[in-house]
Amino acid sequence: MIDLFDADDGQTELSPEERKGLKPAYITYRSELNREEQENILKAERWLFARRLAAPDIVDQAFICQVHKRMYGDVWDWAGKYHRSDRNIGVDYYRIHPEMRVFIDNVRYWLEHRTYPADELAVRFHHRLVWIHPFPNGNGRLSRLLADRLVVSLGEPRFTWGRTNLLSASDVRARYVDGLRKADGHDLAALLAFARS
Repeated sequence: MIDLFDADDGQTELSPEERKGLKPAYITYRSELNREEQENILKAERWLFARRLAAPDIVDQAFICQVHKRMYGDVWDWAGKYHRSDRNIGVDYYRIHPEMRVFIDNVRYWLEHRTYPADELAVRFHHRLVWIHPFPNGNGRLSRLLADRLVVSLGEPRFTWGRTNLLSASDVRARYVDGLRKADGHDLAALLAFARS
């Protein structure tokens, strides 16, 4: 049996204070938590794609926080709020606000000056948001969902994020993490290919 708060492969471990933020008192197993989060994420996804949004609407700190809250707000009381302790991934917590400002300014510049093709711009957006890792958990799922919405607003279809491959979930996850690591070293090719695979 998996402990309720054991981090799944690739998830950020929650602090003791963040664990207390679990809203539904009836959740006792990891499978129940995963199911509640997934239902909340699907509601947020329907909300996000039902809205008419231009790319600049998506590239906004308050909007990013709002989407995270919609994705996790029924499950966690910290949903939509930046984490307040250091992690083994992402920037130090006191750097989140300035890093987010720089990130938002950069993406808006890319949009305004058409610096990159739509796929590359959205994948760069995704990578940088994951790299900052502003929230206690759900950063990858949030970043992929927002990158999907961003690329759609730029006239392209949603990304598939490895779903078209006949690979196991662990193999898909390994390809994704490999793409992120290569992007950390400024090589975006693997992550771009994965986004459309």
